[in-house]
This record gives sequence, C-alpha cells and structure tokens, in this order.
Amino acid sequence: MKKIILLITLILTLSFAIVGCTKSNNNETSSNASNTSDKMTKIVVGATPNPHAEILNVVKPILAKEGVDLEIKEFTDYVTPNTALADKQIDANFFQHVPYLEDFEKKKNVKLVPLVKVHVEPMGAYSKKIKSKDEIKDSATVAIPNDATNEGRALLLLQKEGLIKLKDSNGLTQTPRDIIDNPKHLKIVELEAPQLPRTLQDVDLAIINTNFALEANLNPLKDAIFMEDKDSPYANVLVVRPDNQNDPAIQKLAKALNSEEVKKFIEDKYKGAIVPAF
Repeated sequence: MKKIILLITLILTLSFAIVGCTKSNNNETSSNASNTSDKMTKIVVGATPNPHAEILNVVKPILAKEGVDLEIKEFTDYVTPNTALADKQIDANFFQHVPYLEDFEKKKNVKLVPLVKVHVEPMGAYSKKIKSKDEIKDSATVAIPNDATNEGRALLLLQKEGLIKLKDSNGLTQTPRDIIDNPKHLKIVELEAPQLPRTLQDVDLAIINTNFALEANLNPLKDAIFMEDKDSPYANVLVVRPDNQNDPAIQKLAKALNSEEVKKFIEDKYKGAIVPAF
C-alpha cells in the first residue's frame, strides 16, 4: 500500500513539473514574440496606386529587415494625401513632384518637406480617335489636368509639340488664358487628373499623368501619341513633415526608395515609361 501511495505521489510530482515547464516555455515564447513586435516601428505612407504603391511594395520587405513595418495607404486623388500628412494621419506620402507640392503649400498654408527624388513619370497625350499628332483636326477638343502645376505642364507639352504658344514659354502655372497663339483653335477642357482616362471616348486628345494612364491600362510607350522627354525635371518625391524628417524609420524609408532594388524594379517593370531619378 505504501508503495502504491509513493508511486502516485511521484507521478503527481512529475506532472506538476511538466506543466510548470510548459507554462514557462509558453511564457518565454510569448515574451520573445512581444519583444520582436516591440522592435518593429510602424510607419504609414500614403500613395496613389500605380506606380507609387507598387514601388512601396518593393520597399516593404527591405524595411522589414531594418525593423520598420510599412503600411501603405492608397489614395486616388492629389489633395487628400497632403492633407492627411499635414494632419498627421499618415507619416509620409509618395505621389507628387516638387512644383505641385510648392503650389499646394502656398494655397493651403502648410509646410511639408520633399525628402528624396525617386522617379520621373513623363506626361503623355492619349487618344482613342487619332493615332498621330498630324491627325489633330481644327477645333479638336483637348482635355488637360485642372490642378495648377499639372495644367501648366500639360500646356507646355502642347507648346513643345507646336500646337499652341504660351505667354511665358517656360511658366509652369499657366492656364488656357495664357495661350497667345492657337493655330488649330483647340478647345481646351480642364478636368480633374484622375478623370482624364475616362474622357478618351469623348475628347480628341487628353494629356494624362503616367500614374493615371497606367491605372487605365494605357502603355505610355505604346499608346501615347507624344510625351515629355525622359529627362523631365518633374521627379516624384517622398514627402514628409518638418517634425519627422529626421526620424530613423523615415530615413530608412528614404534610403530604401533610392536603393538598387528599386532602381532595377522601375527599369524592369516600366521599361522606360517611368525612369529612376536617382
């Protein structure tokens, strides 16, 4: 009888030891997971889908190795990403060139900081009705972006192709009112940039930003009737706030966006329709 009691006591002792060891291991595993989570710094970056969000997705695993958890928040317009950044709803954005940023800052009385240049998106002219510039008829309807800098940029492209002449041959913020010569009597229609691809059935020609052209399955190299030179100065930039521009996670993001991995992705994916700016 004593032997039986001793055996039961030994079994119970071993059981408690095993349970205690398991709990200890579980606690250790939980602690390690918590520590790993604590080491990751989360940043939220606003971007338009193509190509900006695509490029950020290339950067995401690079940053993860650096201890940065990148969340990409997609926007489909040019105003909200800057507003969200200024209001600290996001930590950075990636969708615009510096002239657009400067115009936004002036109009909204905010201060944002362009950190690094990433790529150039040459603006192009597209049509569903004609296949060459020579086919543009008298009184043709041409749609252009209605935001200040991209509107002027589109008009400069039309001037470069000899279709109009502007008051200031280099002025970026000009509007159709600044056209001083219009030999084909083009009818200029001003629309929001994201809407332009959807107007191709209704207009003779539309000047479209490359990101919106790509989203509409337009290939700039194949479908554009004419486009800006690849050395266009309007490089798209990573934009942050003055208060977080020196944050280590932001600096890691800037470095990753100028990495060889990103350069190769841009060159392989877009094949000249978008070109690295670094």
